Amino acid sequence: MIATKQFQVGEVLPSTRVLGKQLNSSFHTVRKAYQLLSEEGLLKSEKGRGFIVTSQNTLLDKSERLEKGAEKFRNLLEELIGYGLDEEEVETLFHEQLNFMDWPERIRSCASVGKTMELAGMLSNAIKREVGVKSNLITIADVEKAVFYDALFVPIDHYRLFRSDGENAMLLPVVFTLNHELIISTIERSAIQSIGLLTLEDATLPVLIEEVKHGLKFPGSLSAGAISSKSLPSFIRDVDLVLYTQNCAALVEPQIPERKRARLDYELSGKSAKMIRAELWDDY
Repeated sequence: MIATKQFQVGEVLPSTRVLGKQLNSSFHTVRKAYQLLSEEGLLKSEKGRGFIVTSQNTLLDKSERLEKGAEKFRNLLEELIGYGLDEEEVETLFHEQLNFMDWPERIRSCASVGKTMELAGMLSNAIKREVGVKSNLITIADVEKAVFYDALFVPIDHYRLFRSDGENAMLLPVVFTLNHELIISTIERSAIQSIGLLTLEDATLPVLIEEVKHGLKFPGSLSAGAISSKSLPSFIRDVDLVLYTQNCAALVEPQIPERKRARLDYELSGKSAKMIRAELWDDY
């Protein structure tokens, strides 16, 4: 992912514990991998920050790459000889596997799709947080832009719109929901009677209103509006809890106490997260 610019030079990589969780591996294994990449000149470790990308190309020259490859081959050959294979059988197996090897194409660019850019951003944030893959944003009105990406994360209900572009991009249908558990716990803890919902884009409102109503089964009143200026709508003063998108955070969070607000985030279904890891992470 460093080589294909998923991670840019100067960017801090996920912590060993976070990446270990994303890859279902131990943080010790991740730390060892980071250290090996540091030795190859791709990363550097900074106290208090973690591991930072320093280059997107390994500093190993051809002779060093061949040396590392030879070491791997020697270990494999010893194992095959231990199974009783002779030189001719090893050579036959090697050429057979080389001919039938499904060499994965590098995924250089990804995009998350949403009805609005705001909704696409919520999906992109969930994928980055839970899987570790970064993606650009496009809307369902931007079908023609699909050709510029190697992979598209497409909400299941918009999948048909992009199927015609399947030959150009890998289409990954994604299932996700709002972070209902966090919101419900806030409502139950604080005896919330009224909720205000804030978005940046008008077109985002009906989608999130429906998702909030469906997911929360909230019996109280729900007011909603899009931020059209640098001030919050007046109805926010009269509600017990403010729900808001990441795009509204810069305006909401300095003005609304933490106990009275909850940010709306998407979370992937377990199968969707597993599929993305299998299709993208496993290639690297």
